[in-house]
Amino acid sequence: MWERVVQDGRWALWMVCACYLVVVYITSRGLIGAPRYRLFQARVHDCRARAAVLAATISAGSTGSADPADPADSTGSAAKSAALKATTERLDAFEVGGQVVWRLLPQRAVIAIPLSKLAAAWRALHHAETQLLRLEDPEEIALRSQALRLRLASDPDPVNHSLGTELAAHAGDAPAERALLIAATEDLHRQEDDDFEREYEHQRIALWLALTGIGAVLLLGFALDHRLSMLLGGLGGFLSPLIGVMRSQRPTSWGVLVLAPVGGALAAPGGLLLVRMLADPELNLLGQVFLHNSWGAPAQPISLAVALLFGFSGTLFSRLALAATGQLVPTAGRAARTGPPRRP
Repeated sequence: MWERVVQDGRWALWMVCACYLVVVYITSRGLIGAPRYRLFQARVHDCRARAAVLAATISAGSTGSADPADPADSTGSAAKSAALKATTERLDAFEVGGQVVWRLLPQRAVIAIPLSKLAAAWRALHHAETQLLRLEDPEEIALRSQALRLRLASDPDPVNHSLGTELAAHAGDAPAERALLIAATEDLHRQEDDDFEREYEHQRIALWLALTGIGAVLLLGFALDHRLSMLLGGLGGFLSPLIGVMRSQRPTSWGVLVLAPVGGALAAPGGLLLVRMLADPELNLLGQVFLHNSWGAPAQPISLAVALLFGFSGTLFSRLALAATGQLVPTAGRAARTGPPRRP
């Protein structure tokens, strides 16, 4: 069975594309969103702890220090209890299956983290954190304001730095400090949500291009006799970011990692066709060796090596395409200027 798979390049290409499709799905539904989801869970637990402390504080205040004859105290405690109950229900909704992640069973086995749901959940969590700030006592507000000022003092963004300065100017004024703390927190949350949603959008575009590219690889592999060269192009596309990470010792973006093998597989047959064009005797830019080791003979060792190089280097493909364009445009211009030959 394995000999048949190895000998028939079509089945090998289908198997590689199917496995890579599984990798793309796992990447899109798990690996990309997993770090942010773990942080999301930790923040939800923190909010639950804050809500429990606030519930005990409000309950103690309403039974111990509140004056039964003063309706304002009773109304304030009831309003705080209602707001805290609504916020707690919002936090409980995050654990319902399908709200943020897809699970096999409730509270178990996360199988998918859709980025759109995760982004919406983060906005809802930030709103819940802001609501909890409205219920905190003045001592806790002063502590959180001081922590935020220390954070903004080292922020390189001048706008955020000015927020820290304004918070420091109203230190000690409880109502103004609470209002500024809530406003600054909402602005920072908005910046964070916008940045991550922009990053998620780029990742979604890369994943869509990867899925479309896999479909194009399968169609071309079925129609053309370049399956082995496409496999080597995909290998070159995989090696390119791998070697880049090893040399620079720094991570690259998910979009590059996902798209590089697909782009390499598509660039390999296109590059061989460009090599055949530039090696044609009428142009003779690359020599006779590439004339017989390119598009017409994709199984030759030189052709396979060229396919690997095209998959590895997108710059090589673009330079060769520009060279081919430079040969076509002047030729078309000369043909348009000279026109058909005149008869005597």
